[in-house]
Amino acid sequence: MATQEELTSVLDAVRDAVPALRRNGAAAEEQRWIPEENIELLQRAGVFRTAVPREHGGLDFDVAQQAQVIAEVARGCPSTGWLTMVWLTSAWCATLYPDQAQKEVFEGSGRVSIVFAPTGTLEPVEGGYRLDGTWRFNSGCRGADWDLLAAVVEQPDGTAQELVALVPTSELAFADDWHVSAGAATGSSTTTATGVFVPAHRVVPLEEAMVSATGNRSNTGATGRNYGLLGYIMSSVSATFVGMARGAFELFLERLPGRGITYTQWTEQSHHPLTQQQVALASSKIEAAAALSHSWHRVLQGAADAGLQPSDEEKAVIRGRTAYAAQLSKEAVELLFAASGGSVIRREVDLQRFHRDIQGFSLHALVQLNANLEVQGRVLLGLEPGTYFL
Repeated sequence: MATQEELTSVLDAVRDAVPALRRNGAAAEEQRWIPEENIELLQRAGVFRTAVPREHGGLDFDVAQQAQVIAEVARGCPSTGWLTMVWLTSAWCATLYPDQAQKEVFEGSGRVSIVFAPTGTLEPVEGGYRLDGTWRFNSGCRGADWDLLAAVVEQPDGTAQELVALVPTSELAFADDWHVSAGAATGSSTTTATGVFVPAHRVVPLEEAMVSATGNRSNTGATGRNYGLLGYIMSSVSATFVGMARGAFELFLERLPGRGITYTQWTEQSHHPLTQQQVALASSKIEAAAALSHSWHRVLQGAADAGLQPSDEEKAVIRGRTAYAAQLSKEAVELLFAASGGSVIRREVDLQRFHRDIQGFSLHALVQLNANLEVQGRVLLGLEPGTYFL
């Protein structure tokens, strides 16, 4: 378990990096990938080792500590925050593989990307599988050393099984096709594998990873890090949204001094009661989202400390609450954006990028509010969750 000194060291280094992350925002969006400076700053801060187990030289932060780090990065740059979330959660996913695979992954940068949509095929061959396929929306693939790619293999009885292959990015091809209006700097390029050999120790069942896996570390039993996968990922996604909202709040306040309200007698917007109410409401939404995170952190950590999965009911509640926290964060940014006047749409104003990015990220399937509230609502009403994606 990470010490308080280790957590403080990483968080302080990330906070020091926030001005550079924010300064690089426009260039990152223009080139559709974060500048190397962003990666180097986070690398030096130790960010990419926070989800790596101690036995592989990592800092082994728990889920709540990782969330703090992700939120701080997102406060500086939404796309860099999103990539940090992807790389950390995917690094954790690598702990679901045998020790041999973990050693191969963690001897490098520890940056891993992932696509859960099983749009590839695996053909059994001697010693492993042959992987072919194409995967879209592969966030962070350009800065990762490894990729987790879901694919389908046909069993001898004719049934199909979904597996997740762990593949070096050097063996994959990436299309230059990431042209989007939000999250532009995530470089989420379409990825292709053509006849890539994947050893058997780098393949795990998707159902096991998604639903029931609690880790495959050399120290078996209750490791304190064997979280339920989807709840762990959604916790990190929610932290990204909270960080983006906090960044947008800071940017809004920075623009206020000396700003009047056009075509009115108000020469200081901050003196208007409506602005004061808007700031208070946005702040309350952000802090409510952050406070809500303590509930799922307790559930995830309590189960991990016991070496168990959370119950299906607990997982369903986590789905609803994490999505709602993301929604609160998005609403805060929308409120601040709407209160910023016409000049906010200028590309050199960072707030407009935070607004576009949080809107775009909120469209991700994992963050769809109504779908997640439905799952939570079903268990609150005594029904089955209605999905195994828990």
